[in-house]
Amino acid sequence: MRIYKATFLISALILGQSAFAQFKQAALPYSYNALERAVDAKTMEIHHSKHGATYTSKLNEAIAGTPLEKESIEKILGKVGSKSSAVRNNAGGHYNHELFWTILTPKENTQASPALAKAIDAEFGSLDALKEKLNKAGADRFGSGWAWLAVDKKGKLFVTSTPNQDNPLMDVAEKKGTPILGIDVWEHAYYLKYQNKRPDYLAAFWTIVNWPEVSRRYEEALATKK
Repeated sequence: MRIYKATFLISALILGQSAFAQFKQAALPYSYNALERAVDAKTMEIHHSKHGATYTSKLNEAIAGTPLEKESIEKILGKVGSKSSAVRNNAGGHYNHELFWTILTPKENTQASPALAKAIDAEFGSLDALKEKLNKAGADRFGSGWAWLAVDKKGKLFVTSTPNQDNPLMDVAEKKGTPILGIDVWEHAYYLKYQNKRPDYLAAFWTIVNWPEVSRRYEEALATKK
């Protein structure tokens, strides 16, 4: 009961953020303990209410009084190469985490849409092959960063990894595209439960993937390519 109460209080604080702030952190669509089969409640609480919230507030501070205040997060990410490290790191941190919360779910055995499943088979051979490729990208990322499933400008799926809080939407990204699934491999995302065993976290991650949301993002990304 305490966890649910804590979730409610944090959500209230999030909703109470300044109405004048350009970017706001969304409340989690589930309780902190909802993903226990893969991520413990304490990690989720710290990750969302501390790390995620800080990226959002620091982004708003970094762009306060500048033309970036009026721009979308996607437009900001598209030109971070010419901006300060505070803008780059916090814009990435805000976007990455807001995506991350939505592609996780307490529901079990969710399925990709027929369109996404077909695209995965065509590009990677199978869902298991995609998981293996993403797990490797996450495991091989030195230090902190992310592993991504993204859609390129031609509408094709690809797997990539980025350091720190970078992502494929950034003009500085090695491989550019629209992210539809991201795996946070910063230690704060898994260390309390898995310690140094990042591959174990990556294996467990697939039990909480919200495939309907990933599918929605895939179809939305395709629509922008037409």
